[in-house]
Amino acid sequence: MEVFVNAVSGVLIILIMIALGFILARNDWFDGKMTSMIARLVTQVALPAYMISTIMEKFTAKKLLTTLPDLFFPIVSMLLLYIVSVLVVRFAKIPKMHSGLFMSMFSNSNTVFVGLPVNMALFGKSSLPFVLVYYMANTTFFWTLGVYLIQKDGKGEASFNWKQTLKKVFSPPLLGFMLGVVLVLLHVTLPDFLMQDFNYIGNLTIPLSMIFIGISINSVDLTNVHFDRSNFLILFGRFMLAPIIMSLLVIPTPLPVMMKQVFIMQSAMPIMTNAPVVSRLYHADSEYASIMVAETTLLSLVMIPLLMVLVEKL
Repeated sequence: MEVFVNAVSGVLIILIMIALGFILARNDWFDGKMTSMIARLVTQVALPAYMISTIMEKFTAKKLLTTLPDLFFPIVSMLLLYIVSVLVVRFAKIPKMHSGLFMSMFSNSNTVFVGLPVNMALFGKSSLPFVLVYYMANTTFFWTLGVYLIQKDGKGEASFNWKQTLKKVFSPPLLGFMLGVVLVLLHVTLPDFLMQDFNYIGNLTIPLSMIFIGISINSVDLTNVHFDRSNFLILFGRFMLAPIIMSLLVIPTPLPVMMKQVFIMQSAMPIMTNAPVVSRLYHADSEYASIMVAETTLLSLVMIPLLMVLVEKL
């Protein structure tokens, strides 16, 4: 019972911030430009600073070097989910106009705007390197295969642009992570005033991420939310199949318990908020993507504490 209460408490911390964003948006505090500004502030300013400060304060070169090879597990997990999604599209007869988007959403999770705050609330800052390992795999997968699949649903011909892909993969958060790793490996110590700046700016990450999710939920017309076969299958993939596959991969291994817990939790996060944006860019069904982001985000508020109870028993 104590485990469940702790899990619910961690989720309530997040839920209250999401509710704040929702209420403020409902009262017209934010327009489209303001919402975009919050997303950019998180991903391009606050999160990179958070990566640098936390890595340099909490981790040693030895710990980082032993953690990075474990990218293997999230990569294999996402590849298996992709293979399953291909079979589901074929045998469940997912409409062709949604097939690529379905496979992308089935395979990728929201590791930053939801995954990072959830793991910080549930496990503390010591979970950050494991969160970032999953984030690296997830980001690379989405901006390569995931975007290509969404392009196939659009009106134009699907293509692969290495320059654009590398720019998306090597995003500011990942560059912040890499810079932090390099500084730790080289045993570089930054001045105290600079580290304090990184801490202050980085501490914006979690509250702004949660407020952004609240704004996003408010922007979706809930009258369009419905549950058909495609929706149920994505929910099954995100919240049932993904954590099951990850559990089968990591539980038999000698990985640290917290790494196992974080990987399982990260695998079961809702759909990436980038999916509707990319869908709109390539003239795919962005409304379908937005509805699925809303549905998975809302359902995650129920699934996260339940899953937390299970992973606490590892």
